[in-house]
Amino acid sequence: MEFSALLKRRRTIRLFEQKAVADETLAALVDAARVASCASNKQRLRYTVVRTPELVLEVLKHTRWAGLVQPRRTPQPEESSPAAFIVITTTEDELSELLCADAGAAVQSIEFAACDAGLGCCWLGAIDRDAIEKLLGCDKIVYLAAVGYPAETPRSVDVSAGESVAYYIDENDTLTVPKIRLEDVMKWR
Repeated sequence: MEFSALLKRRRTIRLFEQKAVADETLAALVDAARVASCASNKQRLRYTVVRTPELVLEVLKHTRWAGLVQPRRTPQPEESSPAAFIVITTTEDELSELLCADAGAAVQSIEFAACDAGLGCCWLGAIDRDAIEKLLGCDKIVYLAAVGYPAETPRSVDVSAGESVAYYIDENDTLTVPKIRLEDVMKWR
C-alpha cells in the first residue's frame, strides 16, 4: 500500500475480533518499533509481547479506553478484547520527555505496521503501570499497544479550526474522529 494512503487509513481500533495474531506478525510489529527514531540513538526501549489469552485479559483489567465514548468503545473480555498487548518498557528510572518521545515514535511505528498487516491497534497511556509491571514482572512501562483484528471501522472527518475535535459515535455506530483541516494547522512563511 502506498504510504500516504496508509497514513490516512490508520485509525485507532478499540473493538477487536476474537482471533489470534501470529507470533511472526507480532514480532514484525516489534521490529518496526525497534528501528524507529530515538533520541541520540540510545535505544532505551524494550518490548514484552503479551499474547496468551489469560494474560491478555489480566492486562485488560488495568487499562482505560476512550473516555468520550465509554462504555460503547471499551473492549469487553472475550467479546471485543485485543488479541495481544505490546508493552513498551524501559530500564530508565524516570519517564523523561525524550524517552516518552522515543516511545511515541515506537508506538506509531507499531500502529502503521499493524495497519499495513490488516490489524488494528490502540495506543494506551491510561493504564495502571504499577499493577501491570507487577503482573508481568517487567521493567518500567511507558505505554501499551493493544493489537488485534479490527471489529470496527472508525473514520476521520475534516473540521475547521475552532470546531469541536471531540470524537463521537455517529448515528451508524461508527466512531468518528474530527481532524482539523490542513489549511488550518499549517502556515507558510
